[in-house]
Amino acid sequence: MKVLVSACLSLAIMTTYAQVKTACPMHQNTSTNTEDKTACPMLQKTSTNAEEKTVCPILQITAEQRAAGVNLRGDHAMGFSHENTKHHFKLMSDGGAIEVDAINVTDTTTRDQIRKHLTQITSMFSSSNFEMPMFIHDTVPPGVPVMKEKHRVISYSFVATQGGAMVRIATHDPDALKAVHEFLAFQIKDHRTGDSAIVERPPQSNLP
Repeated sequence: MKVLVSACLSLAIMTTYAQVKTACPMHQNTSTNTEDKTACPMLQKTSTNAEEKTVCPILQITAEQRAAGVNLRGDHAMGFSHENTKHHFKLMSDGGAIEVDAINVTDTTTRDQIRKHLTQITSMFSSSNFEMPMFIHDTVPPGVPVMKEKHRVISYSFVATQGGAMVRIATHDPDALKAVHEFLAFQIKDHRTGDSAIVERPPQSNLP
């Protein structure tokens, strides 16, 4: 099952990347041979160091467009609509938590889909597999490289809640803890949940 899920995610990732790479609408062909070179009259060159970067202003993505992309890929990967759920990410002194609940308390279908998704996330993260957040955010979220490297000292546990579920992340390793906090703070920002990035004390029931 894990192999099938990973294969499906990889296919979805490649398909999405292929769709995202769009040519500049202002490009003009300057050559007709096999080594066709394209020039864009709207390109702007910016240079802050030895590396010169070229940017087409027409293709720059706005914050709203990025948020729409995160929501679209998230709905596809998670199996439920962001419009029917509320996400929360909490930073705690021993790690943190990913919480998802159905907005409508009587929406048991969404509640069950949330529990299925977070069960899968718990298993994937425990196996040092972060393909799903990489797909959803179209980048490697901050903290992921260290979380992979330190996977033996980080625990991920699934907890069912009344409206959905939670993934509890815990570690006593300082470097791993910093990485977990970076990962969760990024989730707050990119999902635009409005959660505080202040580190809280974990619930008493979760203390060792």
